[in-house]
Amino acid sequence: MNKTYYDTISAMEKKGVDKEYINGWACGFLHNPKREEQRLNDAYNAGYDDGHAGKTDGYSSWSKK
Repeated sequence: MNKTYYDTISAMEKKGVDKEYINGWACGFLHNPKREEQRLNDAYNAGYDDGHAGKTDGYSSWSKK
């Protein structure tokens, strides 16, 4: 698979980024459809938008550490 994908996920996990953001980012990066409306939240939507745009540095505000 794509090195950027794995490197970004790994960096986010090490920095304690919200799991909803990471999940959204992964789905967006892979151009998967968004999940069902009732399961969407701000972190997921932000991650999805960043991932879909190919942004690999937009996660700092979602870090819990």
